[in-house]
Amino acid sequence: MNPLVVNEEFLAEIELLQTLLKNNVAGRFGGNHQSKTFGSSPEFADYRDYIPGDDITKLDWNAYARFEKLYLKLYLDERQVHTRIYIDASRSMSYGKGKKEVQAVKIAAALAYISVCEMDRVSVYVIRENRAEEVISNMLGREAFYNNIGKLNDIVFDGNSSISEAILPSTVGYGDGLSVIISDFLTDNDFSAAIDHLATKKRDILCIQVLSREELNPKSRGKMHFFDSEDPAKFYRKNINREIIRAYKQALAYATGRIREQCLSRGGYYILAASHEPLGDIFLDKLVSTGVIK
Repeated sequence: MNPLVVNEEFLAEIELLQTLLKNNVAGRFGGNHQSKTFGSSPEFADYRDYIPGDDITKLDWNAYARFEKLYLKLYLDERQVHTRIYIDASRSMSYGKGKKEVQAVKIAAALAYISVCEMDRVSVYVIRENRAEEVISNMLGREAFYNNIGKLNDIVFDGNSSISEAILPSTVGYGDGLSVIISDFLTDNDFSAAIDHLATKKRDILCIQVLSREELNPKSRGKMHFFDSEDPAKFYRKNINREIIRAYKQALAYATGRIREQCLSRGGYYILAASHEPLGDIFLDKLVSTGVIK
């Protein structure tokens, strides 16, 4: 993925974007920001997993004795929201002249920046085959953002991916923030189980489907030979005419509608982002209009 996507020019762009959001909307992600905050009040509210660096005086040792796992006691005005961003790193994300992989990294970086500006923790993962590999862990604050966000430039988009197989075994947190899946969702592998799993964990869910200009509005005509970008053994040879294009667009509408309904039925959010679409349109229009940013 060259040249570098996350560079000084791009960082200046997302800083401006965050300023525009702050000036025009509340600039907060939907979900837990609307609930009670947690803090130094003596009233107990909840538990969350211990993260290295937390105040060990607030550990619940009784819970450790029962479960052999460290839990932190939360009091009113103290709960930390944790934004978790999953990037589909399959080869199909490299398809198209607009480079879906570039758009995916830009969206992830912008979401991470807005989150740290809200003093939320951020973790970023890549989904590769059946694994969710952590790229950035528990990033908190702008300094940590600038020190770590360049790691997204090192993501290699190759092979296949199985969103559900990757997310289900991983630690997703319980009711402590937003989970974002950025993918083209053009896969034979199941993704609905991951959405269901995040919903049962009381996570706020945002699915961002990134498609290329060619996928949204194909121009190919005549005798064509297409290969599956993730499995070259699969191919499609056909005379592409008006009827084939019409059938393709109907299939695409069905596929995008299925993902959208899956998200909405689980109380989540869905947006479709073109690989060539400006970030400003995605954030100031789509994410605001859907209620993700309020």
